[in-house]
Amino acid sequence: MSLAHDAHVAVRPATMAQRPARTWPEVNNPAAWIVAVILLIMPLIANGFFLIEIFASTLILGTMALSLMFLAGYGGMVSLMQLTIAGFSAYMVAVFGVSGNANISLGWPWWLAVPMALALATAFGTLGGALAVRTEGIYTIMITLAIGAAFYYFTNQNWAVFNGHTGINTVATPHFWGVNWRADIPFYYVVLAVAALCYFAVEYLSRAPFGLALQGVRDNPRRMAALGFNVNAHRVAAYAFASFVAALAGVLQVWNYRQISPGSVSVGACIDVLIIAVVGGITRPIGPFIGALIFVLLRTFALDFLVRLGLDGNRFRLLIGLGFLAIVFWSSDGVIGLWQRWRQSQRPRTDRPGGGRDHG
Repeated sequence: MSLAHDAHVAVRPATMAQRPARTWPEVNNPAAWIVAVILLIMPLIANGFFLIEIFASTLILGTMALSLMFLAGYGGMVSLMQLTIAGFSAYMVAVFGVSGNANISLGWPWWLAVPMALALATAFGTLGGALAVRTEGIYTIMITLAIGAAFYYFTNQNWAVFNGHTGINTVATPHFWGVNWRADIPFYYVVLAVAALCYFAVEYLSRAPFGLALQGVRDNPRRMAALGFNVNAHRVAAYAFASFVAALAGVLQVWNYRQISPGSVSVGACIDVLIIAVVGGITRPIGPFIGALIFVLLRTFALDFLVRLGLDGNRFRLLIGLGFLAIVFWSSDGVIGLWQRWRQSQRPRTDRPGGGRDHG
């Protein structure tokens, strides 16, 4: 039976009955258009540091967290191996492509190395997902975390393929049509294009029969199975799509830093992706990018801020942790939830449910 069998009949009517139809991504939202214009003209108003270290890094981390948001928000599956998949993709780009480690890298051109890396990373994530979907809740989290930890220790100790703890350096980046695509402005637009494609793909899938069926599996897997849906097949397919998104982010990450090492796929970094998704909001695709912006700003400027206060700059993660706790305490849906709560508080009384003017 197909993954989306009878999805229009079994899921869409129930969903549409509960809430009004959403227009195609935020086309009627002026704020979305303003943000889009600002992102497009960013090279005109930002220097190289802000363009790459802040905005490009935000988009890359946001794309990684987007893959986690898709699994958790629409599938109810919290995966801590999304950064591991991105790291695996980055390592494959370095291994199959050109780098400063000629004894390891095979020297393929980027247009062969990148598709191979994406295919292998997607397969890696899909296999990990096939193991994880047989469990639920905390056990899913532990399995995916174990996969991430195992990969970290394997890359740290393997020298023949991953070059041990030193990693692979000076990874070649694309250069064609007379353009160095790792230069600040071209690379920013490449990152922006990939992030936008992934964002719109997630938005589209959330409305497509597969996405609606996946949300049904999240809410009531037993009922969906009784209706004839293959619950595990939907979940594995969700892992496959999320793995491809994470793999794309991994390619951009290795092009950004031009190196990959075990430190990039550590357990702490895996948890950072979860923090980014939760802080931004795990129910909407824009949430991971908001969380990524907050994380990158804190990571970049918190150290100097602490030093100016006379504190140890190495404790900048303390600010990240406190911010995470504060946001989660006040809103279960991160910054998105706080924003929606504020907007509801600003509505006139007549617009609120059950509201109305008093007549006396």
